[in-house]
Amino acid sequence: MRWHIDRSAWRFIALRYLPFLTAVNLVWETVQLPLYTIWSDASIGEIAFAVAHCTAGDVVIGAAALVAALIVTRSGPMEEWRWFRLGLIATTTGLAYTGFSEWANTAVKSSWQYSALMPTLDLSGIQIGLSPLAQWLLLPPLTLYAARRSRGRSPSPV
Repeated sequence: MRWHIDRSAWRFIALRYLPFLTAVNLVWETVQLPLYTIWSDASIGEIAFAVAHCTAGDVVIGAAALVAALIVTRSGPMEEWRWFRLGLIATTTGLAYTGFSEWANTAVKSSWQYSALMPTLDLSGIQIGLSPLAQWLLLPPLTLYAARRSRGRSPSPV
């Protein structure tokens, strides 16, 4: 049986992984606000919208990264998942997308800007914020771990 027809896999994703992913990304997006110019240039409403929008985007990226990892590893039922490999692939996928997105939105489209507080990584003249990169290095494995550890308990509301 493949993962996509395993009801326990879908329950895990919907009731454990996605709520944890939403919670940790909401906190991260809120805490890193001073690293972007929106913190000082926007109204409270615009900031709240940006946090909600970015958190929703993070959840979509994280869900897509996990599904990509499940597809790439040809995962079977959840009991046979190779958690380390899934975490590594999901993390790499989220990190790659985020690096591209940060570059596209700060350098090409100018959709947002880093504040002077954002530590950056210079990749041949392209500045990528370290906070969003750290977000995708840390949160996917943390989320998978927390979601997996909570399997025996009822899901926490978020």
